[in-house]
Amino acid sequence: MTDQPDHLAAAWSDLVATARRTVADGLVVGTSGNVSCRLKDLVLVTPTGVPYDRLGPGDLTAVDLQGQQIIGTLRPTSELPMHLAVYRSTPAAAVVHTHAPYATAVSTLVPQLPPVHYMTAALGGPVRVAPYALYGSDELAAHMLDALRDRTGCLLQNHGTMTYGDSLAEALDRTAQLEWMCRVWLTAQSVPGHTPSLLSDGQLDEAAARLRGYGQRGRGTH
Repeated sequence: MTDQPDHLAAAWSDLVATARRTVADGLVVGTSGNVSCRLKDLVLVTPTGVPYDRLGPGDLTAVDLQGQQIIGTLRPTSELPMHLAVYRSTPAAAVVHTHAPYATAVSTLVPQLPPVHYMTAALGGPVRVAPYALYGSDELAAHMLDALRDRTGCLLQNHGTMTYGDSLAEALDRTAQLEWMCRVWLTAQSVPGHTPSLLSDGQLDEAAARLRGYGQRGRGTH
């Protein structure tokens, strides 16, 4: 990849590191899940069927916004339609898709993750579940976009999670927050004789306003 500009090499390195984090953090198993980032009209994306610990600088894989491969010889992830749908419809700079276990479990139970924690507001509001469709299909991409309306993350029924952000770090953080909230709700609702208390729309709006001013200025929110 010596003929690639430095910014492409750096972006690919960041993408591979993020993909490896999804494995280390227990958000995916094996080669499941996928990660991408956008550089203008170019989308760097993990290739299909290749363990992340085997990806190196020479494996850079990139497509244009129509899905035409521009860089690399490895085939892009089979979930490319979902990634491209996000980039065409939102200002996303990065997308993370996982098969996080608690989130996947929740996706089989309810049409929307109940708002058990104020970090729901960080994803734009109560997280919706996109109806099931075959992985890699345009139908799944369409369901996902509908679930993402005014949100930065959603669940995919019997499948996993999809989040996006202004950076790979932000997209991954949103995935981790979503998985944690799913774990909290599953734990709380499993206690016999008790029903979890949920936050109101007003409480979520209040939290959203507070979150917008959270963190060190110029250093992001976390």
